[in-house]
Amino acid sequence: MAIVRAALVQTNWTGDKESMIKAHEEYARQAAAAGAKVICFQELFYGPYFCQVQDTKFYEYAESVPGPTTERFAALAAELGLVMVLPVYEKEQEGFLYNTAAVIDADGSYLGKYRKHHIPQVTGFWEKFYFRPGNLGWPVFDTAVGKVGVYICYDRHFPEGWRALGLAGAEIVFNPSATSRGLSSYLWKLEQPASAVANEYFVGAINRVGIEPLGDDDFYGTSYFVDPEGKFVGDVASDSAPELVVRDLDMDLIKVVRERWAFYRDRRPDAYGPLVTP
Repeated sequence: MAIVRAALVQTNWTGDKESMIKAHEEYARQAAAAGAKVICFQELFYGPYFCQVQDTKFYEYAESVPGPTTERFAALAAELGLVMVLPVYEKEQEGFLYNTAAVIDADGSYLGKYRKHHIPQVTGFWEKFYFRPGNLGWPVFDTAVGKVGVYICYDRHFPEGWRALGLAGAEIVFNPSATSRGLSSYLWKLEQPASAVANEYFVGAINRVGIEPLGDDDFYGTSYFVDPEGKFVGDVASDSAPELVVRDLDMDLIKVVRERWAFYRDRRPDAYGPLVTP
């Protein structure tokens, strides 16, 4: 399986949807130029984190999936040969809105989507005003770089999805987020490495940066990749500046770890055939 060069984008709000989309198109081009074969953007990547307030005008950011944004980036994915994870605001039908991530393969084909399951409703994170809980389970997508799963932001505090993705064979799980300094800051570098170890896959953790006009949430970046041993792959990103994170993931490490501890074997004996006992 060897090396997969993977990328994450953490950035700040530019002021409007079109400029955010163009900025991410440029990030994708930079990542591809650096040799990346897969990229994930931050939660609700083309908008502000509007969940800091409760205002129906932000419903207009929602669109169908697949739809205009996924189709635009699917064309770019095909051009660049880049697997893309696109966290967007989805409108399934009137009144049915989801916090969603679309997955596009390197040939531009739409593989499917994940809908965020766990929806917070606290000061600065009024998400139940905007989203229904996800209803598509925890799909794993067979991509050009391997088996990819997605969790979104608040989901990371709940172990069920992490494990479901592992049991389904995920090799890289991306967690796009909008996480502010405060109570959960110390968990940012704890929960996701622990989940990578427990489920024996790579995790790409993405967080936006800056304070946006809608509130005082201070998004602290520090995006990173972590390997199945719980070790950061390269440096953690800045806590204040936009950054494109590109790292080489040694996918052979997944097999090494799974054989070393046998956690995966004992959770998924069907994947290994009959267990031999002395």
